Amino acid sequence: MNSPHVPVHVLVIEDDRDVSALLERYLSGLDCRVTVADSGEKGLDRAFADPPDMAIIDVLLPGIDGREVVRRLRADDRTKECHLVVSSVLDSDDLRELATGLLAKPFRQAAVARLLASYRNAVSQEE
Repeated sequence: MNSPHVPVHVLVIEDDRDVSALLERYLSGLDCRVTVADSGEKGLDRAFADPPDMAIIDVLLPGIDGREVVRRLRADDRTKECHLVVSSVLDSDDLRELATGLLAKPFRQAAVARLLASYRNAVSQEE
């Protein structure tokens, strides 16, 4: 597991380049190693090749949508322990139940920092 001294590997699966660039900048500033994918297919490929600690997944992706990405990540031994966060302009109970966390759009830097702090806190409690 990660400690505060080891960068958290975060996979961002987001088709909007402005949003993914913003998330990458925020997360990099919070001592994260960030990988970005602009589709569900590419996100799955990257996740299986280099399993992240956390994935932030846009729900409304072209091709394989975020719900299916979450399902496949949970079903695979390489990524089933990954902390999954869905990102959406929608805020509904089914989205909250879909993953470990929800990042509502438009998001602020403080929301991303809280998400990461929550992940780090959960990991430290497991150790």
